[in-house]
Amino acid sequence: MATSGGFLPPDLWNSRKPGKTFLRTLELTGKERPKVCLVMTATGDDSSYLAMTYEALSGYSCDVTHLSLFTMPNANIEERICGSDVIWVGGGSVANLLALWKLHGVDQVMRQAWGEGTILAGVSAGSICWHVGGPTDSFGLTLTPVTNGLGLLPYGNGVHYDNEKQRRPLLQSLVGDGTLPVSFATDDGIGILYEGVTPVEIVSDAPVSPEGSAAYRIEKVDGAVIETRLPVGPLL
Repeated sequence: MATSGGFLPPDLWNSRKPGKTFLRTLELTGKERPKVCLVMTATGDDSSYLAMTYEALSGYSCDVTHLSLFTMPNANIEERICGSDVIWVGGGSVANLLALWKLHGVDQVMRQAWGEGTILAGVSAGSICWHVGGPTDSFGLTLTPVTNGLGLLPYGNGVHYDNEKQRRPLLQSLVGDGTLPVSFATDDGIGILYEGVTPVEIVSDAPVSPEGSAAYRIEKVDGAVIETRLPVGPLL
């Protein structure tokens, strides 16, 4: 589940709740009480972000743990990742996330977990990381591409597609010049559910109108970049 959402905006200060894109990952496990592992590497294992996410899930039928890498791993990485039913990766710097994951071998363990059927999911940096790459603000206010993602999904990825004006034109340019392959993008609050490497459903955290938020497929056809809108609902 690759998203630009996952959790709904807070009703109260520093309080939020999971949206449908996150809840869908729990459903997919088929378990009454799935094990969820939070991975917040992209924000340097920020304690407030982690605590807020724990709090958001406290009323739901799931057992929550986390994997931290600062200042050293808080658990055996393989046991923590592969012992979970859902991995949720938070947003932040995808460039830093990928560097640290490679340093600690988390990238290989994620591949192992994916092969074993663990549900991989995340928002923003936690969406891009599963793909070949995509536009990122990891290096500054001017967006630049990252192209060393895990590549479990053989596509480029665009996040916050409707909310930050640089993102749509840059992703289209990167597909156009061959920096990224066929790419999928999500508006805020939207997730793409993949079965294997096939996108099968567009999920929204909140109800949307037919003209509202969506996902998109961006590809180069006969030398032209084509963007196809993918509305909320099943794709197959």
